Amino acid sequence: MSELTSLIRDVAVANRILAREGVVDAFGHVSVRHPEQEKRYILSRSRSPELVTRSDLIEYEIDGTPADPAETRSGYIERPIHGAIYEARPDVHAIVHNHSHAVIPFAVTATPLRPILHVAGGIGASIPVWDIRDGFGDTDLLVTTMEQGRDLAAKLGDVSVALMRGHGCVVAAPTLKQAVSTAIYLQVNAALLLDALKLGRVTYLSPGEVEAAAAMTALPVPQERTWEYWSARADIDGI
Repeated sequence: MSELTSLIRDVAVANRILAREGVVDAFGHVSVRHPEQEKRYILSRSRSPELVTRSDLIEYEIDGTPADPAETRSGYIERPIHGAIYEARPDVHAIVHNHSHAVIPFAVTATPLRPILHVAGGIGASIPVWDIRDGFGDTDLLVTTMEQGRDLAAKLGDVSVALMRGHGCVVAAPTLKQAVSTAIYLQVNAALLLDALKLGRVTYLSPGEVEAAAAMTALPVPQERTWEYWSARADIDGI
């Protein structure tokens, strides 16, 4: 199996995993940078993640146009999220965009989303919040142009996660498995933090702990272990 063929299957599996873990519902999407064409990425056609198969995947140019001029299937309208981040971040090879309900409260309040759980170290010590209204006024909050995508990419900077006010979040990572893991534990950490804040003062991971925990979860063994576990839980038949 070629690297590209294997990666295409993994993107389909990633969609099913994120759906099974409740990170995405009818909406949300995950992409990977093309392994041989750095200015292209692979993303499903417009379809709910739980239903995505390998045949749904489309190869896109960095500006969101299909690499195949004959491609006529509808794509996700928020493709600029992916293209703009790949354009700005050569180190990023996978992106997850989702609307996790546990994450939203931290995108609309002054309470920061910080890691309290060791396996959530990959979300980073400080997570920025991007507000589309700051640069583009009143919109439907969707990122539909490269200008908006580049503005979001600038807010993301060199970190792994950015929250999107009233919308959701974006996760960027060096590998697909790491992007999926970070997106899942971002949601887990957000839910735990919401509960912890009700009880009183919260002890967060220190910057050093975040760095060490992030390095640990990025190692091949934990990445393969979590991927195997989540794949077994997901419905990946027929992908």
